[in-house]
Amino acid sequence: MNKVAVVTDSVAMLPEQLIRDLNIRVVPIVLNLDGRSYRDGIDLTTSEFYRLLATSGELPTTAAPSVGEFVRIFEEALTGAEAVVAIHVSSQLTSVYSSALLAADSVGGQVRVLDSQSATMAEGFVALAAARAARAAADLDAVVATAEEVRSKVRFFAFLETLEYLRRGGRVGGAAALMGNAIQLKPIIHVVDGQIAPLARPRTRRKATQAMLDIMSSEVAKQSVHAAVLHADRFDDAEDLRKRVENRFDCLELYVTELTPVMGTHTGPGLLGLAYYVE
Repeated sequence: MNKVAVVTDSVAMLPEQLIRDLNIRVVPIVLNLDGRSYRDGIDLTTSEFYRLLATSGELPTTAAPSVGEFVRIFEEALTGAEAVVAIHVSSQLTSVYSSALLAADSVGGQVRVLDSQSATMAEGFVALAAARAARAAADLDAVVATAEEVRSKVRFFAFLETLEYLRRGGRVGGAAALMGNAIQLKPIIHVVDGQIAPLARPRTRRKATQAMLDIMSSEVAKQSVHAAVLHADRFDDAEDLRKRVENRFDCLELYVTELTPVMGTHTGPGLLGLAYYVE
């Protein structure tokens, strides 16, 4: 039994095998579509989600897990550990972090909630580092320190087929979305201080993929790296990018993970991205 249990949310996009091996608890964010609610990453695959989206008469919405759900997860975790470290998607993007804080205040045990200041596998790598420290019998402060160190180093960027979905969710301005779509850009975005920001504006998927590899190369050079390829319903593109990353970098670990429906709500299909940090 670990001294510290680790909790994260479905936006972290962690591979199922790692979740099981490291005993990480994942709180699903809620997706609402056509009068039904789905638990992110559990009730609906990303491919099924895009098929529903194409025929739906309304835009999907997302919601943070309830405070009560967080309380349940934290109390369950504390039955087998002395403390909990909860690592969540950027507080600048959703209310997940604030819900977790409220729940932590109402739970009797030691629960430390950490804002990852990121999303996708960038958040996931922070949770993985914390879980590995916990498995090595680190105490609460040491697990938090490990997570904070990785948080300071992790990078995430991706390119989109369109900015329209970010516009609908209020995460990019309407004028910027219209301009990007009109000239058929494949905008590369990243997360800076917990917020989505533009990084580059290539015009094709091929150029966008190459640009991401070049950015990663300029930051990683010959250092060993933990890396993940991210995609939204683009399995073949993701596998091709994985091979290129594997051939170009000294990868200590390398995963391919698919955006969950909640993430796909805000990006649309076609996203391809990278998350990584140097050792």
